[in-house]
Amino acid sequence: MGKGGSLSDSVLKKILLSYTYVAIWIFLSFTVIVYNKYILDKKMYNWPFPISLTMIHMSFCATLAILLIKVFKFVEPVSMSRDVYLKSVVPIGALYSLSLWLSNSAYIYLSVSFIQMLKALMPVAVYSIGVLLKKESFKSNTMANMISISVGVGIAAYGEARFDTWGVILQLGAVAFEATRLVMIQILLTSKGITLNPITSLYYVAPCCLAFLSIPWIFVEYPVLKESSSFHFDFVIFGTNSLCAFALNLAVFLLVGKTSALTMNVAGVVKDWLLIAFSWSVIKDTVTPINLFGYGLAFLGVAYYNHAKLQALKAKEAQKKAQQADEEAGRLLEGREGDGNTKRTESED
Repeated sequence: MGKGGSLSDSVLKKILLSYTYVAIWIFLSFTVIVYNKYILDKKMYNWPFPISLTMIHMSFCATLAILLIKVFKFVEPVSMSRDVYLKSVVPIGALYSLSLWLSNSAYIYLSVSFIQMLKALMPVAVYSIGVLLKKESFKSNTMANMISISVGVGIAAYGEARFDTWGVILQLGAVAFEATRLVMIQILLTSKGITLNPITSLYYVAPCCLAFLSIPWIFVEYPVLKESSSFHFDFVIFGTNSLCAFALNLAVFLLVGKTSALTMNVAGVVKDWLLIAFSWSVIKDTVTPINLFGYGLAFLGVAYYNHAKLQALKAKEAQKKAQQADEEAGRLLEGREGDGNTKRTESED
């Protein structure tokens, strides 16, 4: 009874910890999105400088990542040559900087709820780019699912009360660059056996992002900020915003490390629905029935995609275990045959 009780306590503890990690990630992701919207929206804090905000985040995150790796030795750095950095990390950093710039810019023009609906296109973009770059095999049933997600998002866009074409272009561009980045991580890093967790990723990628973002910043935002004598850097607002952004990366590290990437995908769906509810009830964004119907359709498509991915992973794992078992059985059989031949030779002597 005691052993059974301790086992159940251990399982319960693991379940509670998993739910805690999920709750922390949802809270921080939710906070960063709403906080960015608050800062950038002209009707709220009214600081419409998305490149500057992204650069503040990258500077803060890069500094903390360097401290965690070099000073506090929280995680080990990944051994990487200059050639690998230039050919693999720099292109990923360029894509990441474009994705962050465009996604933050979209908050100026679109509601939080509608942005979450447009983000449902991420699996479509990742799969399509994966097929184009030959990292994914084309399957008609998967493509049909991608079309259903796209149709759902299209219906949601049709029902959007505050539709802004430029905002939609920015968000779709952000999705495209982010999807390309995720595929390029597989091609340029994972295929070479290089695995970066969120901390080491920030350590290598954030300075690179900062360098890329400084180019458009000099021409687009710096002249405006220079002429705006009324602006004073608010350390409380930008400091806490940057801290939330860095804490979100730590939460990703914990969530994926202690549970799985699929858990994060499922938690992301919950977060999206919470953001839509928050956007409607607190920010007072208009969410129409057509919005909800379209996003509901897209949501079903995304849920099916995650389910199919899980089944494929399970099948792959089962095949790997079966192969290992066959190899082990083959080695045992060879060993027995070898022993039998040795005994036969001894008896003949």
